[in-house]
Amino acid sequence: MTLLTKIENRSARVGVIGLGYVGLPLTMEFVKAGFKVTGFDISVEKVSLINEGKNYIADVSDSELKDAVGKNLFNATVDFAQLADMDTISICVPTPLNKLKNPDMSYVISAVNEIQKVIHKDMLIVLESTTYPGSTQELVLPALSSSGLEVGKDFFLCFSPERIDPGNQQFQTHNTPKVLGGTTPKCIQAGKLLYESIVNEVVPVSSTAAAEMTKLLENTFRAINIGLANEVAIMCEKLGIDAWEVIDAASTKPFGFMKFTPGPGLGGHCIPVDPHYLSWKLKALDYDARFIELAGEINTNMPNHVVNLISDGLNQSQKALNGSRVLIMGVAYKKDVNDVRESPSLDVMGLLSEHGAIIDYYDPWVPSIFLADSTKKSIDALSDSILKSYDAVAILTDHSNVDYQLIKDNAHMIIDTRNVYPAHGDKHIVRLGVG
Repeated sequence: MTLLTKIENRSARVGVIGLGYVGLPLTMEFVKAGFKVTGFDISVEKVSLINEGKNYIADVSDSELKDAVGKNLFNATVDFAQLADMDTISICVPTPLNKLKNPDMSYVISAVNEIQKVIHKDMLIVLESTTYPGSTQELVLPALSSSGLEVGKDFFLCFSPERIDPGNQQFQTHNTPKVLGGTTPKCIQAGKLLYESIVNEVVPVSSTAAAEMTKLLENTFRAINIGLANEVAIMCEKLGIDAWEVIDAASTKPFGFMKFTPGPGLGGHCIPVDPHYLSWKLKALDYDARFIELAGEINTNMPNHVVNLISDGLNQSQKALNGSRVLIMGVAYKKDVNDVRESPSLDVMGLLSEHGAIIDYYDPWVPSIFLADSTKKSIDALSDSILKSYDAVAILTDHSNVDYQLIKDNAHMIIDTRNVYPAHGDKHIVRLGVG
């Protein structure tokens, strides 16, 4: 039976390497499509939780995961030798930056090395991890071809970038179009058939490099425009203008403008990281990606700017930052998620601590964080007395289930970076982007 036939009749064994924010939702889509799935991860804790039917990703249904495990449609393992039993393998491992902000491809290389040991005829491998243009051809293909098997004939290799937006209730894996690039036309055919079984639309492109570049363009576009919004906020502060009013007014234009808003910095698994992959690749070709570098400079400096706003706000009350008690509202990188990856709130908290401030935080989605070599827990709840015990409250992430009127009524000083309090005239509220 050929691979294409196995995919069509759902008898193909599907493997997913990396069971995080990308890999676990992907496995559930394959299960719902009728495939039997094995998840692979180096984390014993994650594997144990899954095999107990316990979910740790907010975008995955607890009951659906438990049901899939209970019916033996999905299991997880740390035994990568079981990759030999798979017909298709999707690689969804992290691709972080190192200390020099250069790509760290070690997780991808490790996954590919495990596949190399067991690769067999009629196997489809799809890399989903974000990476620089050319990496599928330069890193993955040579390793798999060293087995003696021929790509496009004996095995199939594609790149299909993940498009996960944690907490997005409108667009999830199944209804977000999936870009796909293959090493050969037969690779595209196999990859397209697999992913058409779980998503509404597959968008084929001419090569794996084009698919890799597509992902980087998407997030570089966002990073640069957020950088512009952040710089507009700083300019408006100096000009004595309300940046939020200006942005809202500009967004009424029905063409030629897309709304982006300022904030305390960039967070998440993609936008703070992906543009650096493109910049790194271009430096190897003796080209400076100037827009990326400038946006990175502006966005990276926003936590410092927020700390300055907090310091200035305290000065209005004749208080020094050193020794002041500051409550951070929200440590997740975006609204209504438990994801703190690259969250600027952590940078703000670190900077405040360096300046001698006494820091606590409240986030109903994130009960604890690891900060400065120790675990810090969220305060249990907000109350009049608790809010009044702090010299300043800094709103870095807004959540839909937080009583902001309670904060407004009881906090001595509020630093609002999310435009939670758009009204003018409250002297105890310092707003980002307002002169």
